[in-house]
Amino acid sequence: QVQLVESGGGLVQSGGSLNLSCAASGSIFSIRTMGWYRQVPGKQRELVAEITSGGSTQYVDSVKGRFTISRDAAKNTVYLQMNSLKPEDTAVYYCYAALRGVAQYSWGQGTQVTVSS
Repeated sequence: QVQLVESGGGLVQSGGSLNLSCAASGSIFSIRTMGWYRQVPGKQRELVAEITSGGSTQYVDSVKGRFTISRDAAKNTVYLQMNSLKPEDTAVYYCYAALRGVAQYSWGQGTQVTVSS
């Protein structure tokens, strides 16, 4: 199993920036992909960005050019740098980890991001 602890959410004005962190512990060598989903009440959880153990990244179209996902292997931590934030980025952001040989993801507790107009 992998445990994930998130930090870095908060309230920011439109056009501002936030940096989310997700620290992993436990069976970290089994992680093949980590990333971030976000969810707004009444809507499905949406994949925002992910990074593989090999360093490949992908983003949902709505955040391309504004968000950057990165990782620090020494700290077992993944970051989501969010720039030029918009009110529509407001959501609870969840870190996840996909493990080799395990169908279900491991999830963090979620962190609220609120962007005011």
